Amino acid sequence: MTSHPGGGGEDDRAEAETEPLVCARCGRRADSFRPTWTLSVENGVPRHYCEKCSRDHLRAIEGRLDTQWW
Repeated sequence: MTSHPGGGGEDDRAEAETEPLVCARCGRRADSFRPTWTLSVENGVPRHYCEKCSRDHLRAIEGRLDTQWW
């Protein structure tokens, strides 16, 4: 992957990984990285979903429905 000078490099990713995860659906917080959480990009905005919300809305996520529909 090629990065533009001054942005989007390794430092930006490391900084984003240190922020606590918050579920975009229910607001649940995770103190550390959770491999069972789902990352979805909707209209260019990354959104994380906890394990419960991911399971409850799996078909909508896989069908790429906007969250307003589920």
